[in-house]
Amino acid sequence: MAVRRRIDPTAGRAAVEEWMRGVGDRTVVATAVRYLLEQLATDHEGNAVEVRVPPFGATQAVPGPRHTRGTPPNVVEMDPETWLCLATGSLSWADALAAARVAASGTRADLSPYLPLPWS
Repeated sequence: MAVRRRIDPTAGRAAVEEWMRGVGDRTVVATAVRYLLEQLATDHEGNAVEVRVPPFGATQAVPGPRHTRGTPPNVVEMDPETWLCLATGSLSWADALAAARVAASGTRADLSPYLPLPWS
């Protein structure tokens, strides 16, 4: 089942590029975060891991067992800045974990094989 995009890819790429140039406007950050979450879900379809980036969004991705009720067994949560850095490749998964910038729980909560994302 294909992921339904809510963020226009052209607008999403533009927001990521603006963020990379240092534009920190809340709307730009929100659009970039949501676009890259959608990219993760599109590139790595599945429901095994829930990726949360409050307050802007969350998605389920990565093939594997699907959870149906309650808290998912594999959850990754981080702030928007960390997500954008990971997704664009300016921060490695290992460095984010070492700096406690990511909360990851569950046996499938390692996103290092999926990051950075091909977003452009």
